[in-house]
Amino acid sequence: MVTNERLTAYLHSLDKDAKPFFEALRKKAEEADVPIIRREMESFLRTLLMMHQPTHILEIGTAVGYSALFFADNAGSVKTITTIENDPQRAGEARENIRAYLQQREETDAPSIELLEADAVSEIGKLTDTYDLIFLDGPKAQYIVMLPQLLQLLKEGGVLLADNVLQDGDLIDSRYVTPRRQRTIHERMREFIWAVMHRDDLESTVLTIGDGVTLSIKKGNHDR
Repeated sequence: MVTNERLTAYLHSLDKDAKPFFEALRKKAEEADVPIIRREMESFLRTLLMMHQPTHILEIGTAVGYSALFFADNAGSVKTITTIENDPQRAGEARENIRAYLQQREETDAPSIELLEADAVSEIGKLTDTYDLIFLDGPKAQYIVMLPQLLQLLKEGGVLLADNVLQDGDLIDSRYVTPRRQRTIHERMREFIWAVMHRDDLESTVLTIGDGVTLSIKKGNHDR
């Protein structure tokens, strides 16, 4: 945890009660050690969705579909959600969860949710739509690789939100005390954070919510 555990527990106590569907889905994911958005992210995302009112959302990293369905349930303005997952098993679970969500929602105005089972790095190069909100929660070492293409897909004034950027606070540790398997991830994540904070076409900030997020707003068309 980036934040103090006692403080995090206090913040959790302030949360609204989750809907039974989402509480059951979270419990199932946590029991299976499937990474989904942390509880403390949810109130932040609700506020962001209400402020930004996105209509078209792109998500990188579906897992079992929790965050895509959270967007669908909390963004009244959203019309389409496109989400990409490379793991066949998780993609299959996500499809079932999406089906169950849409069935229990029983509303004709539910957003369209398209799940693409593919490698995100290659798949985003095939997309032709543009998006008001892009949620980046896929392979951490690929954030910096995907950044230029994602910004091509992001509308002017759109939001790029990248999750888990502080790596439980280990990102600032010396590479010599970092396990070898994590070094490349940490190095590339530092590159990503530097890039979004210093691009001329973005206004960005780093927030210590959950495992850390970067929130970037696309200002306009630039060469960088």
